[in-house]
Parts: sequence; C-alpha cells; structure tokens
Amino acid sequence: MLVTLVIGVNYSFAADDWPNRKPIRLISVFPPGGSVDAVARVLAPALQNHLKQSVIVENVGGASGVIGTSALVRSDPDGYAFAVVFDTHGVNQALKDKMPYDTLKDIAQVTLIGTSPMVLAASTKSGITSFKQLTIDSKSGVPFNYGSIGTGSLGHLAIASLAKKSKFEWTHIPYRGGGPLMADALAGHVQLAIGSVYLIKPHIDAGRVVPLVITSPKRSKDLPQVPTVAESGFPGFDAPAWWGVIAPANTPADVVAKMNQAIISVLKQDDIAKKLNDQGIDIIAGGPEVFTPFLRKQMNTWGQFVVQNKIKEE
Repeated sequence: MLVTLVIGVNYSFAADDWPNRKPIRLISVFPPGGSVDAVARVLAPALQNHLKQSVIVENVGGASGVIGTSALVRSDPDGYAFAVVFDTHGVNQALKDKMPYDTLKDIAQVTLIGTSPMVLAASTKSGITSFKQLTIDSKSGVPFNYGSIGTGSLGHLAIASLAKKSKFEWTHIPYRGGGPLMADALAGHVQLAIGSVYLIKPHIDAGRVVPLVITSPKRSKDLPQVPTVAESGFPGFDAPAWWGVIAPANTPADVVAKMNQAIISVLKQDDIAKKLNDQGIDIIAGGPEVFTPFLRKQMNTWGQFVVQNKIKEE
C-alpha cells in the first residue's frame, strides 16, 4: 500500500533564525534610474550591514509597479522577499481592469519610508511664469497641457483633480517615466510637468523649468521659495508622493516586525537620512500600524477619483 505524505510548508521557524538562511531579495518595482530604484539601493547596503545578511536589489519594473509587486506576491513568505513600492501602489487596484493580486489581502505592509511633495513646473518656453498667471489664464478659458510619469500616477491624478474642481481646460499627456517627461518639458513640447522633487529640482536649479507650486500642505525645505497649492487659492490640497516596503501577506508577523525595526534603525543613520533627504524625501519610518491606514486612505481617496472619472491606463 502506497502512502503519500503531504507536508505543508511552515514558515514559523523563520522568526527564530531570521535572517541567516539565504540572501534577502529587495525588489525595486520600477526600472533603474528612478526614485524607487534609488531608495532601494540606499537601503540595501545599510540593511545588509545592520542584519549581517546579504541584501540583493532586483529590478522588476513594468505596469506602474504591478509586475514587480506580482513577483513579490508569488515569492515564498519566508521573510527573504521584500519590495520597495511607490505611490502608484495605492492606485493600481482601481486603475487596472485585471490585477494579479489584491493590494490589501495579498500583501503585508512593512514600513512607510517617507513622503515627498510633488512639483508642478512650467517649461521656460511656455511663457508661464507663475501659478497665479496660470490660474488666471485657465479661469478665462485658456487651455494648457501637462505631462506626468504616466496615466494613474499620483502626479496625474493630483493635477487632474485640481483641474476638474476648478473647471480648467488642462489636457493630460502621459509619459513612460520621468526622463522622457522632462526631455519634452525642456524642449517645450509639453507646457507643464508634474513630478517629484527628486525628478524636477535639478532642472529648477539649472534654470530650465519654472517651479510654480508644490502639492504638500507645507512648503518644501528643498524649495522654500515655492508656494503650496493649498496657499495658492486651493485650501486643503494635499497630494504627496510616497515610498514604502512591503512583503508577501503570509510572512510571519514577527519577521515583518524585525524587518521594520531594521529599516527604522537604518533610516535613523545620519548618512542614510541625508541621502534620502537629498532626494526630497521626508522620512516617516512608520511601521504597519502607520503604513496600513495610510495606504487604505490613499486607495480610498485616489481610487474613488479614478473610478468616478473613468480613468484607465493607456
């Protein structure tokens, strides 16, 4: 008589010996060159030193972070797979018709790294010199166009919501990333560009674009001269970019807690904090108790806007 013994995989061991079994994968859900990859590569060596275990960055980009996140969800929840995600993580569920995972059920929130204001800037060839001028012209019916890193990106949704509430005739032009967006803004092919401080500030410093407003409720320490949207006639406006670390849903809770504490520890290091601050990131270092409600709010706020305005990826 043949007896088949089926043994279920149990990851309860992971918390005791973690992380000394194998290298930790840290998936960057966007390609090299962007802010997600930069954050992952700042964190990886610091975590490796802190945990005394290899931490390897893997770039798995595409579909606004969905492909990389899907790769994470398919990984064993043994505490050796994590990913760095961007603000698109809170929008994709509403934006895409078919998702290979559920953003809340299939994923564990580990750490909310931080947020950053986005900057609305004008091409120097557009003739736009201030947000006041832009709004006056827009109220009189003058049409404008603005570019973002893609349909459904938080930059797109933030400016689309502003235009809709104000009944401005602003046309969105999606780009496949920050590089192509800024190339067209510098050339004058698109009048306005919305992106992170990390993306746009170098071009502001070079005098190649005109900063108009930032999307956070308070002015940025990196661009203190640039007013907020909220103080420019649109009170309550708040749309920050953000970055976080996630894990597969069934990763042991105490491993998630240990990884969160490790990330918080390295974020407190002066050299790491400076590198992220230099990218315009305001460090939050919030664990699951902070990250989960933050993500739910982002999904609710921008998910509703996407559905109500029938926005779909192009």
